Amino acid sequence: MHSELEAGPQVSGAFKVDVTRGANVSRVASEWYARPADERFLSLSELYESVKGRAERSHTRTVESRAVRVEASRDDMENLALLLPGQDQPVAATHWSFGQLCSLVGAPSGYLRQLPAPLAGINLQYGLNHHRAEQVKTLETEDGRLELRAVTGPDYGRIYDHELVSAVRRIAGNGTGDTRWKVPGTLDWGTSTYNPFVDVTAETTTLYASDRDVFLFLVDDTHPIEAGRLADGSPDLYFRGFYCWNSEVGSKTLGIASFYLRGVCQNRNLWGVEGFEEITIRHSKYAASRFAHEAAPALERFAASSPAPFIAGIRAARERVVARTDEERTDFLTKRAGFGRNDAAKIIDTVLREEGRAPESVFDFVQGITAVARTKEHQDARLDLEQRAKRLLDKAT
Repeated sequence: MHSELEAGPQVSGAFKVDVTRGANVSRVASEWYARPADERFLSLSELYESVKGRAERSHTRTVESRAVRVEASRDDMENLALLLPGQDQPVAATHWSFGQLCSLVGAPSGYLRQLPAPLAGINLQYGLNHHRAEQVKTLETEDGRLELRAVTGPDYGRIYDHELVSAVRRIAGNGTGDTRWKVPGTLDWGTSTYNPFVDVTAETTTLYASDRDVFLFLVDDTHPIEAGRLADGSPDLYFRGFYCWNSEVGSKTLGIASFYLRGVCQNRNLWGVEGFEEITIRHSKYAASRFAHEAAPALERFAASSPAPFIAGIRAARERVVARTDEERTDFLTKRAGFGRNDAAKIIDTVLREEGRAPESVFDFVQGITAVARTKEHQDARLDLEQRAKRLLDKAT
């Protein structure tokens, strides 16, 4: 589904943005920093082929834990192998699946990794023989060798990575500009402009996959949305974005976050974020059904929906004047928003410094709170302030 959004006209070059407004979200930057070259993909089709091929070389089964045999050779003191029922050749556990297996049977994986393989094997075999749940579910992949990628409880509801990528492809095509949804451009701090037209390279891509997970971040940055005016009279421009993630081996939930933002810098920090919404799905027994009926449709609804409610909400917050005097400003923040007097003073001073005038509307106060949030070193404190700002904005709309 390739939808046409009720956003602005397509731009032909960079446009000016004010990233001092809204929140800063570092989740994509964390992914960008952590991904080596072999986990970066230049298109959704390339990413899909990789994770789909992996799934096609895999199979799952549920086995009795006591029927699993741990093998260790005295000639190889570092490696363990597993013999599974119905399998003639041994299966090599990955670092991740070994930790999962130890966790399932109550064995300390960090300690076992320090032991010689024969001794670690004896301890792990004891745990498997006395596993209370009696069954485990395996995910085995053959790629040159037979590898145990995951071992979970029998009720684990696996959503494959390629299923998420496929859902994104339905709205984003190849993710490189063949639809409105694409890998983001780059913010130029020197000119305060955002350029959506940047080549997709290993350095700029936001399409990632490892042996444990996938992570995708796409935007509709060639059709910015005007949601009011800045203090100097220029348009306040936003564009849509979303990121999503999954792990078919159980290292994380499936999740989708959607939002509006004003810019993405070179190291993939998100700036000027507004309207952040997130859903997550645990890999429980009915996870696949929930993905089909909740997550995938939610992604398509976001892609197809009009930004009019968002624009109307921002405008309503701008127009709703709640304080005209210093006393009213302090009362609004302390009595209605729950801030202490010191924090209230910081918020008011921040708006004065950044806007050149005292806050009056709900939107003014929201911008002041998110600006103060950006100064917080610890993420928990930053998120708390951003959530309080969102609640104020929601009440105004």
